[in-house]
Amino acid sequence: MKQTLEPIVIAALDPLGFDLVELRLGGTRQRPLLDVRIDRRDLQKVTVDDCAGASRAIEARLDADPALFGDRYVLEVSSPGMERPLRTEGDWRRFAGRTASVKSAALGGRVEVEIVGVELDAGAPRLRVRDVRGVEHVLGLADVDEARLVFHWKP
Repeated sequence: MKQTLEPIVIAALDPLGFDLVELRLGGTRQRPLLDVRIDRRDLQKVTVDDCAGASRAIEARLDADPALFGDRYVLEVSSPGMERPLRTEGDWRRFAGRTASVKSAALGGRVEVEIVGVELDAGAPRLRVRDVRGVEHVLGLADVDEARLVFHWKP
């Protein structure tokens, strides 16, 4: 179902200047929950008005195809938050210098790292990260199973 919904949501967000960061499905069969996280292409902060506009656009697309959910679904649209997922090469470039939690077999599991940068190797993105011991690693974007920014509260 997620593979069916992603292109619909992306098509609704694209003309508004938003990117789909994350799409989660939950709820129940009788009342599905569609949780959509968006980001602005102009790199400004996502506002409540942005979420409302995106919600209306997505809702119009979903309602146009009643075979998807009918009229019994819950749609939540929000910003990606402080611990947003990192998926694309652009995400990694944008957040260079920040701390991320990365799950990758190439790193031996889940590791907290500093994003050093992104380089291209034969056209494929390679991530440069530094672990807490200061050791730098280079791994392919395809080698990352999951990654999120990390936010540490300062005392």
